Amino acid sequence: MFKVVAADPEGRKSYSLEAHEPAARKLVGLRIGEKFDGAIVGLQGYELEITGGTDKDGFPMRSDVSGSGRVYLVLSGGQGYKPRERGERRRKRVRGRTISDDIVQINAKIVKRGEKPVEELVPKKAEVKA
Repeated sequence: MFKVVAADPEGRKSYSLEAHEPAARKLVGLRIGEKFDGAIVGLQGYELEITGGTDKDGFPMRSDVSGSGRVYLVLSGGQGYKPRERGERRRKRVRGRTISDDIVQINAKIVKRGEKPVEELVPKKAEVKA
């Protein structure tokens, strides 16, 4: 099971959804930037693009790291590190761009809309203020 946070660029809101088995298996192996059918998370007719995610221990996914494992990188900004001073770099642990069973949350954005508005397809408690 994955928690999918779907961002709606037009409505400027985010929706917290869940992908349950066996449909969630279709997400394993996909990478950041790839698109998937919104029916997996209950958005029939929609298409979502993966923008990132986190694993079970909170390590963020980075699009510039291949594979699905954790690695140590020297970072100067971007996902996983925000420098306090100009030019500061630090060694941080991040996860690769491929979704595996260790991923808990997947961040996505809506790229193609369906016939019904998102509010009709999503339960009220799933709405998160952006």
